[in-house]
Amino acid sequence: MNKEEQNIQVVKRNFEAFGQGDIQGALNTFAENVDFQSPVTRHAHPQMSWARPRHSREEVAAFFKELSEKMQVRSMEPIEFTAQDDRVIVEGKNTGIVKSTGRSYEHDWVMVFTIRDGKIVRHRHYYDTADVLVAFHSG
Repeated sequence: MNKEEQNIQVVKRNFEAFGQGDIQGALNTFAENVDFQSPVTRHAHPQMSWARPRHSREEVAAFFKELSEKMQVRSMEPIEFTAQDDRVIVEGKNTGIVKSTGRSYEHDWVMVFTIRDGKIVRHRHYYDTADVLVAFHSG
C-alpha cells in the first residue's frame, strides 16, 4: 500500500468511527495538535456556534459535543476519495435534523485532510452554510 492509499485509510477510519457513533475513535485519527475548521467560513452565523477554528484534539471533541447538542446527523456519506502526497480530498453529502426546530437539512460538502505520520494534522470542511441555516427557522 502506497502513502496515498495509507492516508485514505486514515480518513476512512475517521468516517467509520464517526458513523458508528465512536467519537473517541474518530478523535484518535487526529494529531494532538490539529488545525481543524468545520465549516470553513469567515462569517459564522450565531446559530452555528460550532463554526470556528479548533487547534487541539480536545477542542475537536468540544466541536462534536457542540454540534450534537444542536444537530442530529442522520447520514454522512463520503462519495469520492482523492489523494495526492499528504492530502486527501473527500466529496460527499449529509442529512440531518436541527433539534430546536425538528426541520431537516441536506447538503453537499468537500473535506480536505492533511495527514502526517498516520494522523490528521489539518482538516477543512467546506459546505454552503445556507443549506443548514434554513433548517434553523421554523415554518
